[in-house]
Amino acid sequence: MPESAEYLRIADDVIADVRAGKLKPGDRLPSVAETRATYGVSYGTVQLAYVRLEALRVIRRQQGKGVFVTDPKTWMREP
Repeated sequence: MPESAEYLRIADDVIADVRAGKLKPGDRLPSVAETRATYGVSYGTVQLAYVRLEALRVIRRQQGKGVFVTDPKTWMREP
């Protein structure tokens, strides 16, 4: 998969992990560095994934604390 599409895979994996119960509301996501290492992608690709997840309300960022999963009931639905 070209790296330009990898951000979608990262975002989809986070959503799938929440739906499967591997991640729960309030759980902290791995750091950008850890996610980069896991997927073998650039910083920008991870940021794109986070922007997508934030737009769908799947995550929320807390300055200086990390990125956290939100309650699926609050998620936006894709068209």
